[in-house]
Amino acid sequence: MEHSHVGPVTVTISGTSAMLVARLTDVTQSDGGAVLMRALGLLDLALKAQREGKRLAFYDPESLEFSEVAW
Repeated sequence: MEHSHVGPVTVTISGTSAMLVARLTDVTQSDGGAVLMRALGLLDLALKAQREGKRLAFYDPESLEFSEVAW
């Protein structure tokens, strides 16, 4: 996939998504664009892992459980 710089875009999201972005901006003390960039980066990693026959998961060392990242 070719990466090129794209200027700012306007994206319409649902009320639930907007609330989640707002909450995450508070938690991370960043702006909505940064939150979306981080979330999309995580999704990109999950899709790359899937294409390569791998899985992307969160590991809880206390319970020894894995939670697969899903989309």
